[in-house]
Amino acid sequence: MTVKKNKAEKQSNTDSGICVRKNISKGELVVVEHPLIKHKITLLRNKDTRVNVFRDLVEEVSTLIGFEATADFPLYEVEVETPVAKTFGCKIEGKKVAIVPILRAGVSMINGLLRLMPLAKIGHIGIYRNPETFEPVEYFCKLPTSISKRAVLLCDPMLATGGSAVAAIDMIKKRGAKNIKFLCIIAAPEGVKMLHEHHPDVKIYAATLDERLNDHAYIVPGLGDAGDRIYGTL
Repeated sequence: MTVKKNKAEKQSNTDSGICVRKNISKGELVVVEHPLIKHKITLLRNKDTRVNVFRDLVEEVSTLIGFEATADFPLYEVEVETPVAKTFGCKIEGKKVAIVPILRAGVSMINGLLRLMPLAKIGHIGIYRNPETFEPVEYFCKLPTSISKRAVLLCDPMLATGGSAVAAIDMIKKRGAKNIKFLCIIAAPEGVKMLHEHHPDVKIYAATLDERLNDHAYIVPGLGDAGDRIYGTL
């Protein structure tokens, strides 16, 4: 792939390779690499991006991640009649997918995923992070019926410490869910490690893997507090 540089970039040292597309899969972590994702992540990181634009970008990136996360869904063959002739096609097997956001920031990813799966069922999990201990605190859980028979897409824009993700998966598994994937926009190595240690069967799909967490458990370079930027509560 040829990457064109604008005039300003050509005058500086930009050989970091961040613009080169390469598929990355580390164990049960899949970093979804695509030029559109790289472009949109850059806009999301920008501290001057307006709230309405930020929301739209989160939805758009969620759609792109969702496309990759659903690539292994099982299919069955059906006969279909076109205006011209009969032929065979495919349909997704099993009950409708369950999209389960972690409140509150995860809600922003729902519409992006519904573009791909408009008949999906929606659940909600309420967890917040204690600002002093950084430990997750559970306060709400409402899941679709027959959750044990559904593929579950658990979503939260940020995978930071991993505490909330682990707690959410614990809650879902206690209610019978077995087929769970975790979708996020930005992941930190610490969060990936924690999730894998507690739930090695859960595959993570992320738009990008960042460097680390800072002393306040924020992802670096990250994009700040996703919830505050989505809801304008900065």
